[in-house]
Amino acid sequence: MKQQAAWKLIADSLQHNIPVMLLYVLESKGSSPGRRGFMMAVDRDGQMVGSIGGGIMEHKFVEMVKEKLLHNEHVLAVKQQVHDKAAAKNQSGMICSGEQTILLYQVNPEDALDIDRLIDSLEHNQNGLLTLSPKGLHFDSEVNGRQDLFNMADETEWLYQEVTGYINHLFIIGGGHCALALSRMMSTLGFYVHIYENRPELNTLQQNDAANEKTLVADYNELAELIESGEHNYVVLMTWGYRTDDIALRSLMNKDFKYLGVLGSKKKIKKMFTDYAAEGMDEQRLKKIFSPIGIQIKSQTPEEIAVSIAAQIIKVKNAGL
Repeated sequence: MKQQAAWKLIADSLQHNIPVMLLYVLESKGSSPGRRGFMMAVDRDGQMVGSIGGGIMEHKFVEMVKEKLLHNEHVLAVKQQVHDKAAAKNQSGMICSGEQTILLYQVNPEDALDIDRLIDSLEHNQNGLLTLSPKGLHFDSEVNGRQDLFNMADETEWLYQEVTGYINHLFIIGGGHCALALSRMMSTLGFYVHIYENRPELNTLQQNDAANEKTLVADYNELAELIESGEHNYVVLMTWGYRTDDIALRSLMNKDFKYLGVLGSKKKIKKMFTDYAAEGMDEQRLKKIFSPIGIQIKSQTPEEIAVSIAAQIIKVKNAGL
């Protein structure tokens, strides 16, 4: 995760007594390139990791931050940026429309323990709660039902909270070439990737270094007990054949996921769903299944298929934003 690398730069800088600045997007509206939760770390030596949206705006902030760090100016400020050259104030220099609110915070040595705990939580794929406020930075390893929020009365009275760690989980059923390509793509998009396969000797399963977890099953019926319903759970079926896809889908069909899709030809999908309808399966359940899977771009290779599926999943994830 890119955030993890940025926090590590901050931790290393503190350990070596190098002044370091945290840049954090607290809020975004419209077509802002920097979305809520985007972050950067910049130290006095010019090392930097992460992004707050790129472009001339990011360059402007990085140069300003380096100047302040060079002169050891301690900073805790909230800056609004408007991506419109017609704006009366706070112009970002970009014209993509939208707005974003950015925190500039020179991290203190007293923050080191909280940052170490945050990094440890991310490394162990756990969730936690990051709090930013005029008081500084705090990390709590227990979420306790708390959710993301941002409230701001003015630049001296505001509160930002974010649940850290992986939120979205992708469950790929089948570990072949398409699963390998999809794992690599979705891991870069911030998904925790689970692979389920019944062939331990499969070379593409062994090569898959992008998956966070790889689980061997004796039979795909086991999926009913292994994968839970969830509003942040996305499931893709791409096993080696019709029979195994059918077993896997039947074991998961009555669960509630954000996304459930099946890879296959139109002929295969038509037969599968004709059989289900003849058996009297719930029509509304069947309609929610994405099949054939992916955005139609006439994809051929595993990598193109992965792009197609990833685009569809992202579309579903971001619907309503």
